[in-house]
Amino acid sequence: MAPDNERQEIPGMNLDNKYSNQKPIIPENTEKVQKEMEKTKKELENIKSFIVKKYPFTQAIGILPPQSLKFFIDEEEVPKETEKHIHLNVIIPEDKIKKVPEMKKEIVKQIGKEKIWLHLRSVFDIWEICLDSKFELAGAIAMSFPLYDKGILGALRVAEIHKSLVLQKFEKYVVSYVIGGSLVRGDAVKTSDVDVFVIINDTDVKRMPRLELKERLRAMIYQYVAEASALAGVKNKLEPQIYLLTDFWESVKDAHPVMFTFIRDGIPIYDRGTFMPWKALLKMGKLKPSPESIDMFMSMGDNTVKRVKRTLLDLVIGDIYWSVITPSQALLMLYGLPPPTPKQVTGDMKEVFMVKEKMLEKKYIDILEEIVVKYYKGYEHEKIKEISGTEVDKLLKNTEDYLKRLKELREEIEKRAQEKTIEQIYSDVFKLLESILGKKSQQAIISEFDDKMVKKGKFTEQHLRILKNIISAKTEFKKGKLNAHKVDDARKEASILINDLIEYSQRCELLPLEKGRMRLKYKEKGKEQIAELLNCNGQAFLFEGNIIKKITDKIYDSNMKEVNDAVANQKAKKDVEINPKVFEILKKELGNFEIVL
Repeated sequence: MAPDNERQEIPGMNLDNKYSNQKPIIPENTEKVQKEMEKTKKELENIKSFIVKKYPFTQAIGILPPQSLKFFIDEEEVPKETEKHIHLNVIIPEDKIKKVPEMKKEIVKQIGKEKIWLHLRSVFDIWEICLDSKFELAGAIAMSFPLYDKGILGALRVAEIHKSLVLQKFEKYVVSYVIGGSLVRGDAVKTSDVDVFVIINDTDVKRMPRLELKERLRAMIYQYVAEASALAGVKNKLEPQIYLLTDFWESVKDAHPVMFTFIRDGIPIYDRGTFMPWKALLKMGKLKPSPESIDMFMSMGDNTVKRVKRTLLDLVIGDIYWSVITPSQALLMLYGLPPPTPKQVTGDMKEVFMVKEKMLEKKYIDILEEIVVKYYKGYEHEKIKEISGTEVDKLLKNTEDYLKRLKELREEIEKRAQEKTIEQIYSDVFKLLESILGKKSQQAIISEFDDKMVKKGKFTEQHLRILKNIISAKTEFKKGKLNAHKVDDARKEASILINDLIEYSQRCELLPLEKGRMRLKYKEKGKEQIAELLNCNGQAFLFEGNIIKKITDKIYDSNMKEVNDAVANQKAKKDVEINPKVFEILKKELGNFEIVL
């Protein structure tokens, strides 16, 4: 690690100027200016030394580029009057977030009356900025001038510069530029590799084969690695991986664990609406492995058992390890968890299937732990240098038993999932019907739904048929007559009924609110204006553009929280109460007005 006070020269940034990387604003080298510059540099050095000494866990301290401050002002992160200040960006680990109030107080106290504005962020805060697609803000942080850096600023900077070079050359082909590895985990040092992933759009390529496009772009992307490192002035080695969009999506569809891990852990620093939807779908549990992909991962174990018998020590240990890890990952994903890393598999299998669900016996967890901890880790750390034929036979026998049990476990998980789906569908539908028709027996609800809803044209015969099919599906499942295909059909049909019931319920709730909503036309300084009056729960609110006012015996400033509270209370009532005095007060406030329908 370089000394704390070591200065790194970055193109476009110069600390000799009080305002960092702006073009020099000093026309002549006067004695007064020199003294001011020296004072500023000394103050920054003192502040940096104070922070690092008092809070040694600090990961980086940098000065934000002045030309980037407009982005922070636009986001209302900093006041506009601080535009001429030096903006000091301090990055800390996420586990020290509780220290923020104390740090802010102490650092601001140290800054004193200097025109320095403090930004205090955790690594997680930076990733949140990226996940919100505020790439200009993230880029400004990456390109800040480093006063102190354990490695994260340098790694961010080389990735940002490489991204800019790549986009400058062929932006139309790049849909996502994503960082991962130690940089995202927050433990990057000055010699860490920087893992980046570039996804290339090959869906609109007509003049050359897709693979030729990939190889051409790959060559150019790798050419920019050395240039980016030189411009960034860091020792971090950039490790780009290039994927074609179609190939990547195919791997996601097949639930490839590597791709799931990449989507789960990756942070975009450039995205054209491609990577973030994948990440959102994965978080919501919408990216699920197909039955074919589960079969594929499960079959790896069977195929491996036969091959292990003929391999040497390193292959025996490696293959047996993956033969239990990969199917275990598949079952944890089938259960509904995000794809675990290999290190998490043993703990997750124990916690989920043995402790929580009590679906897996302890002896199978013992088999998994023996393979992972004793043999694989022992081999990896060179504690196991040879293995006997007896041990190999035992490992193979245990692996076969474990895989056989996993196949049985898969059937149990799928059966539970189907049962949960049917129960959830039934519960959701009847809760909605009870909110509309009142709490009644199942038969009474069906009869009333038919008489009051279907026959009066509020719902269709199809809705009644779906309702009866849901009840039938639940009955058949309890008798063991329902298969996965029928469960899926019931789920799809139920979504139609549930959506229509929700829409009907919302219309009923909003009807009283619509009765109390009025548009008012009035004139202000000779110009015609439109305002909106909302009467609910005996209260009145006036909306003039972004301004909200509450009307009682006179007019007060209000906010959306008061409005939302009043609306929530109104939903339980059928009638809207309007105080006649409201219109008298409005006339004093707006002058003559008319109600517009």
